[in-house]
Amino acid sequence: MYDRLLNLASSALAKKEFKQQTSNLWVEPYQKAPSWEPCEERNVQSNPGKSVKSNGYILVSANGGLNQQRVAICNAVAVAYLLNATLVIPKFLYSNVWKDPSQFGDIYQESYFMSVLKDDISIVKELPPHMKSMDVEAIGSQITDADLVKEATSADYIKIVLPLLLRNGVVRFLGYGNRLGFDPLPSYIQRLRCKCNFHALKFVPKIQHVGSLLIKRIRKYSVPPSMLDTQLFGKFMENKEDHEEAARGSTKYLALHLRFEVDMVAYSLCEFGGGKNERKDLKSYRESHFPLLLARLKNATYISPPDLRKSGRCPLTPEEAALVLAGLGFKRGTYVYLAGSHIYGGNSRMEPFTRLYPNVITKENLLTPNELEPFRNFSSRLAALDFIACTTADVFAMTDSGSQLSSLVSGLRTYYGRDHAPTLRPNKKRLAAILTENGTIGWNSFEERVKKMIQQGQKVSIRSYGGSIYRNPRCPDCMCKHQ
Repeated sequence: MYDRLLNLASSALAKKEFKQQTSNLWVEPYQKAPSWEPCEERNVQSNPGKSVKSNGYILVSANGGLNQQRVAICNAVAVAYLLNATLVIPKFLYSNVWKDPSQFGDIYQESYFMSVLKDDISIVKELPPHMKSMDVEAIGSQITDADLVKEATSADYIKIVLPLLLRNGVVRFLGYGNRLGFDPLPSYIQRLRCKCNFHALKFVPKIQHVGSLLIKRIRKYSVPPSMLDTQLFGKFMENKEDHEEAARGSTKYLALHLRFEVDMVAYSLCEFGGGKNERKDLKSYRESHFPLLLARLKNATYISPPDLRKSGRCPLTPEEAALVLAGLGFKRGTYVYLAGSHIYGGNSRMEPFTRLYPNVITKENLLTPNELEPFRNFSSRLAALDFIACTTADVFAMTDSGSQLSSLVSGLRTYYGRDHAPTLRPNKKRLAAILTENGTIGWNSFEERVKKMIQQGQKVSIRSYGGSIYRNPRCPDCMCKHQ
C-alpha cells in the first residue's frame, strides 16, 4: 500500500545502521512520569474494612478471554464490597471463540488473591453445601447484560441487585464483564479495584516460570529485577549475575501488540489493499461470525472504507506499524516481540514489516516445544505469556488503544514502571492523514509528524472522569504523586 514510503524508510534505516541509537526512545519523554508511584501504605488496607455480617453470596461467570476476565474479576470484587457480599471465586465461561476450559486457579494464585483482599471482602472457593443445589435462575437471582446497562453505576447495583441478594441470599452474574462504571464511585471502591488489579492477581507459578524463561531469552542477560518483574515473576526472576554476560549488556526489546487478526479486520469493514479477493473473504467471514453486525448495518448510514480510514477506525496493518517505528527512529536491528494471534494474510502481510525489522520474535520461537506443551490448546494461558512479554518490555507499542490487553498492559506499566516503561499509542486518525500524503511526503517531514503524534499520546495526565482506572491509574484513588 505504501511502497514509496517503505523504500524511504529502508534507506533511512540503512543510514542509521552504524549510528548510536537515541537513548530517549527507551525512556518516558516527560519528567512528570516518575512523580506518580504506588501508595505503599495502601497495599494492605484499601477501604474502611469489611462488615462482620454478609448480605449473601455473589457468583460470577466471566466471559471473554484472559484480559476481559481480569477486568470482570476486579469489577466483581468492587461489587462484592459495594453490596456487602461474600464473593465466590469467579468462574470463567467456556467460549466457542477462545476454546479454553481454564478456570481461575489455572491462571491466578487463588490463595494469594484471597489473602491480599481478606481485610476488604470475604472470599470463598465455593458456596456452602446447603446452597450448592439451588437453582439461581429459577429463584430470579440471575443477572445478565439485559438487566444492567454497560458501565452501570453503584446506584444501579443498589437498586437492581441488592434486593435480590437480600431476598435470596445469592446472586449470579452471568457473562459478567464491563458492567461497572468508573464514575461516580466512592474512592474506596476505586482503591479496591486498583488493589485487585495491581496487587491481588498474580499468575500461577507455572505461568510465572515459563514467562520468566521467555523474558530471559529475549534479554539474553539477567538484569536486576524491576518492580514489574517482581510483580509478574516473583521468585522466578532472581538475578544471578554473570560478569561475562554483563560486559556484553542485556538486549532491549520492543513489544508490539499488532491487532490484525481476521476477526478485527473483518469487523472493521475497512479495506487493506487486497482487492476483490480480500473483500470476498472478509464478507464471508462477517456472514458466518458477525450476524448481529450485518443486521445493524442494514439500518445504518453507509460509511465507505476510505472514510472509515480517514476517521481512524481501521486497524493498523503490519506495514503501517513498521512505518511508525521507522519514523520514530528505531533501528533495523531492534528486537520486536510480536504479541497476538495469527496475523490476517500471514507471511505475505508481514513481509513489509520484516523487511524493515527482521528481528521479529514470538513465544513460539523462543520457547521449546516441551516448554510450550502445557500451554497448547489453552488460549488464555498463551495470552498470559504475551501479557507478560508486553508488560515487561523496554517499550510497548500498540496498534489499537481500545483493546483490553493494551489497556491493562498500559496500566501496569504506568503503575510499576516509573519512568522506564514508555508506551507508544499511535493516533489512527492523525496517522491516516499523514499516510494520505504517501505519494509526496518527504521522509524528514514524515519522521517529524510521527514523532509529534506519539509524543502527544505520551503526555502524563491524571485519569479523566469516567476513564478506566485499569488503563490509567494516575489518580489519588490509586497512586500517590510526589513533588
